[in-house]
Parts: sequence; C-alpha cells; structure tokens
Amino acid sequence: MRNVPLARFDALPQRVLPIRTDYPPATRLDWHRHRRSQLLYGATGVMQVETRSGKWTVPPQRAVWIPAQESHRVSMRDVSTCSLYIQPEIVCRTPSTCEAIAVSPLMRQLLLAASEVAIPHDEHGRDGALMDLLLHEIRLAPALPLHLPMPEEEPLRGLCRAFLARPDAHLTAAACARELHWSERSFRRRFRRQTGMGFLDWRGRACVLQSLPRLAAGESVTRVALDAGYDSASAFSSAFRRILGCPPSHYLPCKPLEGR
Repeated sequence: MRNVPLARFDALPQRVLPIRTDYPPATRLDWHRHRRSQLLYGATGVMQVETRSGKWTVPPQRAVWIPAQESHRVSMRDVSTCSLYIQPEIVCRTPSTCEAIAVSPLMRQLLLAASEVAIPHDEHGRDGALMDLLLHEIRLAPALPLHLPMPEEEPLRGLCRAFLARPDAHLTAAACARELHWSERSFRRRFRRQTGMGFLDWRGRACVLQSLPRLAAGESVTRVALDAGYDSASAFSSAFRRILGCPPSHYLPCKPLEGR
C-alpha cells in the first residue's frame, strides 16, 4: 500500500507489511523505533540512517536493514521509499544489526510488486509467495560498506560530528589531538577503542560516504572532491574505489523504479 501509517496495520498478524511512502524534498524522521524489523529501500534520493553506534548513508536503489526495537532516525533527500515491516520472530539477517544491503534487479521488481499488495493480503496465495521470495532475497543480499561507526563518548563524538559537517581529507590525528588537548598517542588509542577503526581509515570512509548525497544529486565529481580537500578528482576517485570497491560514477543519479 502507499502513503499509509504503519500504526494502522501494525497489530495485524501478517508476517510482512509492505508500505510505500513518498516524502517531501527534505524530510527528517526523529528518533523512533518499530516493533517489527524494517527493510527500508529508497527508490530515489539519498537516505542517512543513524543509530547510537553509527550512520549509514544509503544511495538510491539500495536498502538498509533495521532490526526490531533498534532506535534510529532518518534524514532523506527527495526520497520515495518502499518499506517491508517484518514480524520480529522472522530472522532475515545475521547478525541482527543494522546493515546497508545491495538490492538486486529481482528484489527491486519484487519490492515494486509488493508496494501494490493490499493489507491484509492472502498469505497462502500469490501475495504470500511474493513475501516469501522477498524474505529469501533479503537473507541473501550482500552487505555494503556504507556504515560509519561513531564514538559513543564526548568529546570524540562531537569532533566526529564537526568533521562530518565539513569533511577534510587532509585532517591529521595530530591536529585532532591538539584540539582536544590530548597526546596523539592517546587520541589514536581512544579513537580506535570507540570506533573499531584507526583515525585515517575512518577519515577516508567519512569523506567518501559524505560525498554520496551530493553525487546522487548530480554534482560533479571534481567539485565534490575539491570541497572534501582532495587534491584532484583522480585522487578522490582512487580513494572512493578503494573504500567502496567502485568508481564515483556508480553512485551518480539513476532512474527510479517504473510505475511510480
């Protein structure tokens, strides 16, 4: 169904509730959680999903898996979504944590078909078979490296938030340590303990992930690269490929699902 509130149907015994929602150009859903697990797929636009442990930047035609009862908030830019709300006892992803996942052409068409299914639907007929196939596709979908872990404690968390507002590919651990009045050794040790990553690796991933909304909006690779502090578009593209396994062109604007 389309543009209907989850609360209207959440208590139904249906295993999967498919709901398609069109959001205004700039939408922010504040902290909330669902009784059911959620597959949040963005047919258009870019989503940023945040939990206490980190942030997932999800370009068009990818999805994020959000386990039941996981507190999260979502920022969207020109997004049309299709969500599957799945009873929490159904295990689709292991481990049971948030993940950005790839959406195959088959899954994309299944999501389009699911968005036209009535609620409630016949779980023993064609619609039930459609949901079964979607659950299989979710289990098999490969995870994508679109997660940026965030420190849980201040002042590191504040420093990382400031970096995300103005990414700088040349910022050093020494400069961060001076800002916090720590030794560089102490900064590196605390940063790794709280994020599970070294600072330079985190910096590179942050710069690349923060570029995705701008690339998806059609901005040039050169402009995005220079704004993030890279010396050239080729240096940015090299870092991008190293971190995400594909060139920036892979994340440029793409056509939405048919049938909108």
